[in-house]
Amino acid sequence: MIIRCPYCGPRDVIEFTYQGDATRRRPDPASSDQDAWNSYIYDRTNPGGSHREFWLHGGGCRQHLVITRDMTTHAISSVAFARSIVAGESS
Repeated sequence: MIIRCPYCGPRDVIEFTYQGDATRRRPDPASSDQDAWNSYIYDRTNPGGSHREFWLHGGGCRQHLVITRDMTTHAISSVAFARSIVAGESS
């Protein structure tokens, strides 16, 4: 699989490390809701179709990326720096 890093250009997947689901929302750190924390830590889905994921380009620019790819074909539809995605969602 080839990932097009916005900084380094096209690179082989071997340079990247999967960092997890980019659609999950962390509970409030001050929350003592055990069910919410258990769900956040342990519950995982296995979606088909388009899905957003965090990846680290450890073998290159060391940037965290948000990659949208099809979970059945592995076709990548978008790659962006995670800092720009997260900043855009928080405003």
